[in-house]
Amino acid sequence: MENSEIKRLLWIYSLENSVKFGGKPNVKAILGKLIGQNPELKSQIKEIKLIQDEIVLEISKLTLQEQEAKLLELKPDALEKKVSKKEKKTLPELPNAQNYDKIVMRLAPYPSGALHIGNARMVVLNSEYIKKYNGDLILFFDDTIGSPKSLRNTSKAKYVLPEAYKLIEDGLKWLGITYSKVYYKSKRLEIYYEYCEKLIKDNLAYVCFCTAAEFKNKYKDRKLDCPHRNHTLSFNLKEWENMLNGKYHETEVVVRLKTGMKYKDPAIRDQIIMRISEAEHPRVGTKYLVWPMLEFSWAIDDYLIGVSHILRGSDLVKEDVIEDFIWAHFGWKKAEFIHYGRLNFSGLSKSEENLLSKTKARNNIANGTYSGWDDPRTWSLQSLKMRGIEPKALRDSLLDLGLSINAINFSVNWLYSKNKDIIDELSNRYFFVEEPTIIEISDVPFSDFIAEPLLQPTNPQKGRRKIKVDAINNKLLILISRADMVKLNVDQIIRLKDLINIQITSIRVNDGKIQARFHSSDLNRDYSIIHWVPKKENVKVSIIKPDGTVSMGNGEKSLQNIPLNKPIQFERYGFVNPIKWENQILICYFTH
Repeated sequence: MENSEIKRLLWIYSLENSVKFGGKPNVKAILGKLIGQNPELKSQIKEIKLIQDEIVLEISKLTLQEQEAKLLELKPDALEKKVSKKEKKTLPELPNAQNYDKIVMRLAPYPSGALHIGNARMVVLNSEYIKKYNGDLILFFDDTIGSPKSLRNTSKAKYVLPEAYKLIEDGLKWLGITYSKVYYKSKRLEIYYEYCEKLIKDNLAYVCFCTAAEFKNKYKDRKLDCPHRNHTLSFNLKEWENMLNGKYHETEVVVRLKTGMKYKDPAIRDQIIMRISEAEHPRVGTKYLVWPMLEFSWAIDDYLIGVSHILRGSDLVKEDVIEDFIWAHFGWKKAEFIHYGRLNFSGLSKSEENLLSKTKARNNIANGTYSGWDDPRTWSLQSLKMRGIEPKALRDSLLDLGLSINAINFSVNWLYSKNKDIIDELSNRYFFVEEPTIIEISDVPFSDFIAEPLLQPTNPQKGRRKIKVDAINNKLLILISRADMVKLNVDQIIRLKDLINIQITSIRVNDGKIQARFHSSDLNRDYSIIHWVPKKENVKVSIIKPDGTVSMGNGEKSLQNIPLNKPIQFERYGFVNPIKWENQILICYFTH
């Protein structure tokens, strides 16, 4: 056994053992399992123990959740029994829930694109709490203008995408989320103007003409008051009116809240609450020039719509401070803040990493790199649906994480494991060969034959499908995958699943042709079993993978009769979701 394989097994056995015993691996048990299953390694015990000690040391640095994530990367089905038997985690009680007549929470998506797997955690947590307390969930589109017009041409610009409203609602529907009301910030500008003016009149806000760099370098970083802070009430009201009437352009003037310049966090020091943006909005056009900043708009809206509990990421604590500041000034009852830690994704290929960005997805769709929001590289809810991921699998895998303020590593293999539990019994099996190569089999003792593999080996009652093959002059032509071809050796006997046993007589790797002869018909477990399709009667298949690459191959002819958008399994390949026929090619998305 090669060292790389020994190391891989040691990682798997060590992680399995550590997860089983709460994060602390038992070295003796791990080595015993490795040697017990591979007695030939006994002579290498000293070298193996050194490798084992290094691995255990690395594992000891990981949290239990990180160990589980790492294990799923190496062995995707490792936690299936554990997950399926584990009781559903319960969320902690909402703080001070008894102080509210009704629990009211809100989803606050910014419509710059479809919701993706990262956003789903916020959605699922809010929804579960509403179910738990029989409360109201509000969908509130946070569709303020986003990036000013001057920044809209940059690749990192954030702005409202007209189609995003429907994409978000469709994603929520797929995820099984229900809400009682829908609001749009873009329809509430007059409300923000009213409260901004109240703050100015109460000497708690002022109009500032400093450039961003000037304010930061001269005042914020040095904890000094900006000179505009001391302007008279009449001056601030006049300039506020000038802002509304279009006298100024974006970046020339803002309204700041007098939070004070002594805060430890510089971001809170006299925070901007209103600014000018000349960019056109897809819902209100250019009717409004002055737009609220996120923290200010939520301080007003959360009070007016009666939100009782606000669930947000731990990176948005600044918003808590601003909301608290404004609520205290107006004497409003404060909502409760609950935070959760960042979700880091693992189990992605290198080409999939760092792709959970709406801005990047939106730009790649615009330039034609991605086919649309259902392109698997977006990791949007639309793409997960297209791949055949069940919404229950996504909800359950996210709820298993619980509610923690600490950052959590989430392995997508955990999601795949959950999804497999759901679709495995629903998915019929079929033969598919990727990058097909031809085998010519001689001495075949029949002119025609019908192979009848089971639709579902674990459920024979579902019946069988039929694959017809024809031999001409005792010769049979079939296709197998190139991945199987490169493993073959001359004189090797292999089993063509549910068909016959053949012996390889020659292999021509360059042109992908193999010669073989009929050996026998009876099933023999000692022979390697591979899948195949007839060369004459098959269908072309195209499989779109999560990293955007496409695999081509051929599948058995019975695929012509399958329903679309219902998961199937290509044996020894994986689950796929067949979505359409295009130019007589079956187009599928790879599930996992």
